[in-house]
Amino acid sequence: MNTKHLAVRAVAALAAATMAIGLAACGSTDAQSGSGGSSATEILFGGDNGSPTFTKNFNPFSSSKRTGINFIYEPLMVVNSIKGTETPFLATSHKIIDPKTVEYTIRSGVKWSDGQAFSAKDVVYTFNLLKSNGALDTLGVWQHIASVSTSGDTVTFNLKDNDVPAIKIIDQQLIVPQHIWKDIKDPVKDTNATPVGTGPYKLGTYTPNQYTLTKNNDYWQASKVAATSIVLPASNKALDMINKGYDWGYMYMNDVQKTWVGADKQHNHYWFPPGGTVSLFPNLTKAPYNNVNFRLGLSNAIDRTAIAKDAEEGYVDASTQTGLLLPNQKSWVNSSIPNSGVVKQSKTDALKYFASAGYTESGGKLVDSTGKQLTLTVTVPSGYSDWLRGIETLQNQLSAIGISVKLNQPQPAAYTQALNNGDYDLIVSSFGGTGDVYTDYSNLLNGDFYQPVGTAASANFERYKDSATDSLLSQLKSTSSETEQKAIVDQLQEVVYNQVPVVGMFYGGLWSLYSTKKFTGWPTEQNPYASPTTWTSQVLMVVTNLKKA
Repeated sequence: MNTKHLAVRAVAALAAATMAIGLAACGSTDAQSGSGGSSATEILFGGDNGSPTFTKNFNPFSSSKRTGINFIYEPLMVVNSIKGTETPFLATSHKIIDPKTVEYTIRSGVKWSDGQAFSAKDVVYTFNLLKSNGALDTLGVWQHIASVSTSGDTVTFNLKDNDVPAIKIIDQQLIVPQHIWKDIKDPVKDTNATPVGTGPYKLGTYTPNQYTLTKNNDYWQASKVAATSIVLPASNKALDMINKGYDWGYMYMNDVQKTWVGADKQHNHYWFPPGGTVSLFPNLTKAPYNNVNFRLGLSNAIDRTAIAKDAEEGYVDASTQTGLLLPNQKSWVNSSIPNSGVVKQSKTDALKYFASAGYTESGGKLVDSTGKQLTLTVTVPSGYSDWLRGIETLQNQLSAIGISVKLNQPQPAAYTQALNNGDYDLIVSSFGGTGDVYTDYSNLLNGDFYQPVGTAASANFERYKDSATDSLLSQLKSTSSETEQKAIVDQLQEVVYNQVPVVGMFYGGLWSLYSTKKFTGWPTEQNPYASPTTWTSQVLMVVTNLKKA
């Protein structure tokens, strides 16, 4: 599939998640928040962070936009990345006419926050704005769309190819008002200091240290919005979150039961669902990593449960070796794969596979045909303390069967460059969690993302290349039949299980903290109506589901 947006979207979403997942115990800053708590009707929100102060950028298409834009602007539909379901917002429904055509019915009776009427023309204008200013098209929608048109309340998207997964990308595009944006001279650079949206909140007071969103009383579902305002400090220190009565935040806390819950046992809660599969990515362009038996040896040599426990304090589970994010995607599990894809540590099996790859035991070491010990270099970004803990456990496990493991810990920017360019032997990274099974597998395996070492890739960082797998992905992209989709996904699981393009280790958590002191109705494991991510449009689902305590 020639849709690099899928990688961009996944990487953008997972970059935010990965930073939180990876930084783990290092997630707090030194500055104090600008609030001593919040009133009974407002939310104190630890979901936007300055560096260390805020830059006033409310351009919803900008890579450096404020997180608050997700409360101001709305998409056609909100996609739940936990369940993959869609909830109508600015569109009331969509209909797949055929795999190349989709029609959206646009909601009537909606107003922009300046009082002007919203219409289907704003939707068409927004998509054409992205077409004429490619830098704004951060989701890559025009890599899918051939044309967009409107008739009354219906907007029709004609796609370039049979491309059913594209619908969820179109769903998520934030819509802007034509009557405002048509007069913006440079929409790429403009910071949109006075944002006008259709969402539940408007920009209130703003300073470099803190800003406030106030309820849009003319919002089309204002009766569902319980909080009158949202306060967003530029600094969200862990101690501040505990001591200053935060209502909602995103942060990894060591011993969360003692720290966060212990601060208010009646009201403070957390939910850490899986947001991606943290894995060992082998560079498939290099020996011995291009040998499937070698990769199978690695997969069987490690104890994933121990790695997960040491990395994330038992908050998340060890991953399977199928590429699925569980339990989110449990309905897709291929029952014919042994143990549903769980690979148990087996020294016997590991040594068998390593022997097939040319490495045998000698004097307590695993050596090649010349007697040289097998030495692996694993790259993990500096500061990602949870990942480092997991890799130190992996290091000990591999040492136990005679493999020498060295750690390379570059700064995050250098790490990202190494990942993109293929400048590594083994590197720790994460994949999945987009809410769409096609997108997850495409980002991991699609040959269209393949780049030679030294050229930056936007996905498929391990540089996997297989025409049969590409054919499966193409078939999955083209069908809307659930039966056909399941049969294809079964085969993609077998690819990941048998070919081991990456070695899955554990699921990276989404670190959601919330208080029920003032508001109830937060997304939970029992009611996962939205992901707890604080940087996507799923926050719209949250603020329209909360009730006053």
